[in-house]
Amino acid sequence: MKTVLVTGADGFIGSHLVEKLVDEGFKVKAFVYYNSFNSWGWLDTFPKEKINKIEIFAGDVRDPNGVRTAMKGVDIVYHLAALIAIPYSYHSPDSYVDTNVKGTLNILQAARDLNIERVLVTSTSEVYGTALYVPIDEKHPKQGQSPYSASKIGADAMADSFYRSFNLPVTIVRPFNTFGPRQSARAVIPTIITQLLAGKTEIKLGALHPTRDLLFVKDTVAAFVAIANSKETIGHEINIATQQEISIQDLAQHLINSINPNAKIISDDIRLRPEKSEVERLLGSAEKIKSLTNWKPEYTLEQGLKHTIEWFSQSENIKNYKADIYNV
Repeated sequence: MKTVLVTGADGFIGSHLVEKLVDEGFKVKAFVYYNSFNSWGWLDTFPKEKINKIEIFAGDVRDPNGVRTAMKGVDIVYHLAALIAIPYSYHSPDSYVDTNVKGTLNILQAARDLNIERVLVTSTSEVYGTALYVPIDEKHPKQGQSPYSASKIGADAMADSFYRSFNLPVTIVRPFNTFGPRQSARAVIPTIITQLLAGKTEIKLGALHPTRDLLFVKDTVAAFVAIANSKETIGHEINIATQQEISIQDLAQHLINSINPNAKIISDDIRLRPEKSEVERLLGSAEKIKSLTNWKPEYTLEQGLKHTIEWFSQSENIKNYKADIYNV
């Protein structure tokens, strides 16, 4: 039985990954962000019989001592902890460097010293910026179009350097636009759904023309596990993508048609990214992951959206969201 550590386990993708790893029989240690409320994020919503199978470690990836303590006795590390909100990165870029770059460095240093068997560092499709060609493969140039994406480029480069310099068994895992239950309201799909479920008929959004490659969260975490199970993936950057795209406007209209056809879309200037910072098009190539693992997406966009709407429609879930404000 392998022991795995998931950083960012209290978050959206991290909590789904913890669930999958527990279900597959791994011994799971969940690294959650320390706070005075003793909140474990989405792990707090797990049934008692599942949470009892998880070892909780509260800490901060910016603290090298806490990271090293958490990683002792671990075989595989899934490093997901990060600051990810793009608008927040415009006015607090220092915190993104501290968490995303230095936090990743702490993981890599400890992994090297402790001889960790596998390290998966989570990247993002935002490192590519607006597509120069499609589908975007792993050789596409990196373009730091926001402080957030620049910090993730830095973290990826640090991970790659540890593979090349110290032969650390690192893989850079790069999901495109993951969505699903538990996603933060700062993301576009929860923004649309929560406004609609709150009864609003004017749905406020930013730019409507950009396209995204949308991946249901269960497919994303299945890809993480498939990548960890393949030794062929060591030393590689690997996209997780569907190789399909949809515009924000078409996505919003689909959700409107599914929840309240009388609603309409309103462009809200405060939600717009600076012009040169907007990522106009994301459409990923999944050829590499399919060649190195047995992974393929199991959910269509329509199926994933249906599951997501159903989850948000439950009163115990929607109460955690603030549809009346712009969530940065």
